[in-house]
Amino acid sequence: MCEFKDKQDSVASEKTKLTVATVEGGNIIAGQPELSKGTEYFENALEVTTFGKFNYLLILISGVILANVLLETLGISFVLPVSQCDLNLTVYQRGVMSAIGFAGIISSSHLWGFLADTTGRRSIIRPTLLMGFVFTVVSSFSTNFWSLVILRFLNGFCISGGSATIYAYLGEFHTEKNRSRAIMSSAFIFGVGAMIMPGIAWLVINQEWRLPLTFLGLTYKPWRLFMVVCGIPGLLCGLSLFRIPESPKFLLSQGHEEQCLQVLKDIYRFNTGKLKETFPVAHVIEDLDNNTRRHSTDERDKNPITALLKSMWSQTQPLFNREYVMTTVLICTIQFWIFVTSNGMYMWFPDILNSVAEFMNANPSSSAYICNVVYEKHESILKFELARNVSDTMMERCNEKLDISTYQKSLILEFLYAVGFACIGGIINKISKRSILFFCLAVCGACGIAAPLINQPNFALYMYLILLLCGLGINVLSAATVDLYPTRLRAMAVCISLMMGRLGSVVGANIVGALITNHCEITFISSGVSLILAGLLGFFIPNPAKDRIPIDTRRRSSLVSMTGN
Repeated sequence: MCEFKDKQDSVASEKTKLTVATVEGGNIIAGQPELSKGTEYFENALEVTTFGKFNYLLILISGVILANVLLETLGISFVLPVSQCDLNLTVYQRGVMSAIGFAGIISSSHLWGFLADTTGRRSIIRPTLLMGFVFTVVSSFSTNFWSLVILRFLNGFCISGGSATIYAYLGEFHTEKNRSRAIMSSAFIFGVGAMIMPGIAWLVINQEWRLPLTFLGLTYKPWRLFMVVCGIPGLLCGLSLFRIPESPKFLLSQGHEEQCLQVLKDIYRFNTGKLKETFPVAHVIEDLDNNTRRHSTDERDKNPITALLKSMWSQTQPLFNREYVMTTVLICTIQFWIFVTSNGMYMWFPDILNSVAEFMNANPSSSAYICNVVYEKHESILKFELARNVSDTMMERCNEKLDISTYQKSLILEFLYAVGFACIGGIINKISKRSILFFCLAVCGACGIAAPLINQPNFALYMYLILLLCGLGINVLSAATVDLYPTRLRAMAVCISLMMGRLGSVVGANIVGALITNHCEITFISSGVSLILAGLLGFFIPNPAKDRIPIDTRRRSSLVSMTGN
């Protein structure tokens, strides 16, 4: 057992001198004076905890949180085609419903990013997940368009707290060596969760049961239960975070060294099975980015709203100063265009799949362009809507089940996502993130351009599937963002970039909805071209490792050897 208490006074004085020599991401930024015994830089101390059971558990929880965001926002795409008999939504209203969850996320991303950087990562993720589930349950009892829109907006407002903050939270429990791999591993869990979504939809939505709730004036049907099921992962993750600690790097940045050290000791014990008292670090030195961390509102400003806005601005403004403005603009632009396609085009995926399935069932040996199938389906819907006796044919026109091929193609898409995340996680530390991003977006963009030019509907659908795989780039770009910004700006940077991405989802869902029925070819081709251009923009993102000097690892090696790992 190591004992350092008798040297606390000398260590404290030496810590004051050591703040000029700091480590960011395992690399020396300034000079490196000799540290006193038992005092380590955060990166070194974190490495002593090793990579083990705690890290795997945190990666699993983070992946499920990401999957929860997808289930809550994109699960509605399975609900819209089968809720027509209950909600009687117009095409315009369906477009609004597709985007409203993302609108809620956009409206709160800045707020949650600010609060995560000032009050803590876990303190934001945990309550927002639980509140989001409450709104999901209540929204499942909606009887009209407006009540559903408001409740889904509030749900999006809440789940935004975990969707972006989780990247910073997860990254700060890992050293630079494992950070990107951990984030991509959580993305793999996210992919597996997404892969389960079509299966859940098939198991729940296609059931025959009905539950009359006369006191609420509605009949509870399987599609309503599906909405609740999509929110359960958020509930479970919110409860699990009562047992997971706050980010130790955030605690240290706020001056809570003892709490930070306690978290590191707990991780060390959980990963190694050794007593916390054998952890060979007694004091942790802040990284350079943390030393410039302190922000405070003007005490003379007694208006809490004004003080909050000023504090949010002080946290956001550094992202747009000379050092970071180009990086911030590039990342936000690329995220915007990825989301325009990955979520905007996905919202209409079940509809297009259903249209193709109906066409192939009616014309099993015919060939046609996918856009001609979409046009034909739209014309048939217009004929129904123009019929005089609409009320008599409503039940014939309403479909409370989805064609099995819709689930099959969706399952294939999510399986490809899971495989893609696994492959990227294996190579992300060996190949430049910019190269991976360009390859993903260029291939997906090329398939998007090809989809409307192929006269075999099934083959064109697979091109459509690959187009939607552009979402792989979201996590690659988020992993790069975590590396590009210091701790004091990291959560806000990721939140701002994903806020722009969700804005792309809203724009994409509505533009695709407006164009797909009359200008289908333009929709696919423009999506493909925008992805290729976004991939090229990725090469202008700075390299975070540039101009850094490798750290002297002799102290780190000796420390790790002391733990026997």
